[in-house]
Amino acid sequence: MTKPEPAVRSTFPAWRSITTRWADNDAYGHVNNVVYYSWFDTAVNAYLIEQGALDIREGAVIGLVVETQCNYFSPLAFPQTVDLGLRVAYRGRSSVRYELGVFASGQTRAAAQGYFVHVYVDAVSRQPAPLPLALINALVPLQSGAA
Repeated sequence: MTKPEPAVRSTFPAWRSITTRWADNDAYGHVNNVVYYSWFDTAVNAYLIEQGALDIREGAVIGLVVETQCNYFSPLAFPQTVDLGLRVAYRGRSSVRYELGVFASGQTRAAAQGYFVHVYVDAVSRQPAPLPLALINALVPLQSGAA
């Protein structure tokens, strides 16, 4: 398997900045790998909430993560601000593949990048459900590069 090249900022249409926390560092002095997945979740869900496409308390449809992956290129550590770029690589009937780049503030190449796949399901039955129109509308700018 060939490791991908770090993404550049211009390939991501939506952004969220996050400040690292003291607890993010591990014994080796850098942000632990599990923290990146938390950042992915935060960037995607915050974007969807801000766009009116996700109601975490009353929504009829919710997204469940069914697959994740991340490549690491350079370390990040506390204290540091990181910028997460967000785009959509695939949108199906009930699933979305979100791709994210993690950039040290001011850097043009990703320190890490990865993806996760949400399958959207009925909040009660947990059976796959078609993407709601509000969600589709929020995803369009992430696919076209014009968020």
